[in-house]
Amino acid sequence: MSYYTRFFLIDDDTDDVSVFKEVMQEIDPALEIVSAGNGYEALKILKHSSEDDYPDIIFLDLNMPRMGGKECLAELKKDAALGKIPVIIYTTSSQSKDIEEAMLKGAACFITKPACIKELERILSTISKNAPGSLEKSLRNLSNTSSAFIVC
Repeated sequence: MSYYTRFFLIDDDTDDVSVFKEVMQEIDPALEIVSAGNGYEALKILKHSSEDDYPDIIFLDLNMPRMGGKECLAELKKDAALGKIPVIIYTTSSQSKDIEEAMLKGAACFITKPACIKELERILSTISKNAPGSLEKSLRNLSNTSSAFIVC
């Protein structure tokens, strides 16, 4: 069983959400995965949750309708309780401007969505099996052998 028990995926692409959930369920069926289609919806869910129900990690896409990932990240980090949750940017972008802005706003890591399922399995398995203290180090090590772009 993994260290994490609850992930929150904020992404408007229903296909990406389905694949993410399927891969995570194969890695660890005990994981709970909550999802929202944009930053506004995610903040509404989180602000109406108790701290006991907060996710262990938030995966956040950048390009979404209503409220995009950069604005959502800024709002999350403004909140004393929500700001403690590690946020991994999980997006198709690999633009240096997006990476720099996300990291400056407090993202723990920036990962481009991998092109193949096996690569997604490697990344999500690494995330689900590492404690917060070694999460960034493990992802940095993975970035040396991954086809996905990973910055921590």
